[in-house]
Amino acid sequence: MTPSPISRREAFLFWLKLGFVSFGGPAGQIAIMHAELVERRRWISEQRFLHALNYCMLLPGPEAQQLATYIGWLMHRTWGGLVAGGLFVLPSLFILMALSWVYLRFGDLPLVAGVFYGIKPAVVAIVLHAAHRIGTRALKNRWMVLLAALSFAALTFLDAPFPAIVAAAALTGWIGSRMAPGVFMPAAAAHAASGGPHAPALIDDHTPTPPHARFSRARLLAVLAWGLGLWALVMGALVATQGWQATLAQMGLFFSKAALLTFGGAYAVLPYVYQGAVEHFGWLTGPQMIDGLALGETTPGPLIMVVAFVGFVGGWQQAVLGPDALLTGAMLAACVVTFFTFLPSFIFILAGGPLVEATHGRLGFTAPLTAITAAVVGVILNLAVFFAQHVVWPQGWSGPVDAVAGALVVLAAVALFRFKTGVMTLLAASGLAGLLLTQAMPSLLRL
Repeated sequence: MTPSPISRREAFLFWLKLGFVSFGGPAGQIAIMHAELVERRRWISEQRFLHALNYCMLLPGPEAQQLATYIGWLMHRTWGGLVAGGLFVLPSLFILMALSWVYLRFGDLPLVAGVFYGIKPAVVAIVLHAAHRIGTRALKNRWMVLLAALSFAALTFLDAPFPAIVAAAALTGWIGSRMAPGVFMPAAAAHAASGGPHAPALIDDHTPTPPHARFSRARLLAVLAWGLGLWALVMGALVATQGWQATLAQMGLFFSKAALLTFGGAYAVLPYVYQGAVEHFGWLTGPQMIDGLALGETTPGPLIMVVAFVGFVGGWQQAVLGPDALLTGAMLAACVVTFFTFLPSFIFILAGGPLVEATHGRLGFTAPLTAITAAVVGVILNLAVFFAQHVVWPQGWSGPVDAVAGALVVLAAVALFRFKTGVMTLLAASGLAGLLLTQAMPSLLRL
């Protein structure tokens, strides 16, 4: 029996709930949506769900948030897409702003500093685990391994800019698809497994494409015009009120570029964010970046929401609205960064969705993405080295080693790789361990 049509109210309540329970990174978030939408509620069939997922995986940006936007759009037009994608992000934004305020106001207290002392080594292990998880899927032959090694060397020893790594990998994939197509064949990956035939779904395998999801050149141009217009409107307001060189305008421009480079997930783009936010603009420090990633891991929503922490801390430390409005300025900066990071994702879905609906089973041209994903493994390893240096060698490679932090990295890695410990459990245990250790040995906080 086909489910009854879903009201906007019912859809709104579901997407709101999803925004608060979407822990576990993209794999966990996609699994939650599959269990709820395909298996339990039968809002969409397995085939249509995976077809939408394949498209989202080809795009830069958080694929789980884009998938929610796609399904919401397919069910309830533009309203549905904006609600589904927006509610996937907003709970995380508000939670992160609250945590960022606590971090800036109370982060120097021994108790809070002790918790972060234990969490930072866990973050190093989490990043290493992410490199392993993506590597086992992406590095299917020695050429992919070579691409990963070259990207790691280019970032580590040549300080190559991240966009150049992405462009070189994409060009390699495009050329390779013509010279050696078998090498760049995408690896089969299933985010959701079908256990057999499903009951009829509201949007089933052969459900006709609804009128709003059919391709129209006029609609495509209208969506692009609205998206680019919104970008120009907000950027223009920032420039008009604060100037082109002001922190908020520079954040908007920088995170617009970062949003187009998030192939492979948040871990892949974090080195680029680090290069810009820490090294170039000085909005925050390297250790603060590690703390921000730890906070991002503890909140629901896409991990790329760590950029809200970057915006909040940068807005606070740069006093974007003056020294008498630090909190308001920090919140505004976090919202600005979030807007420019996620706007492209909405444009990709609302503009490209009709093209996807017209091409069931014919989505191709994936060789550049395959090469980029392989290069991303090297990028993530570079990120792990960077974090390890700040955690285990806090005064630089030539400085003293923090042996306790090094031991915590090893223990956290064993928990992840050997015992499959969940990220939330690991962070909680690591924070408690850091608190106990620093209470027993206060000198650890002075390393």
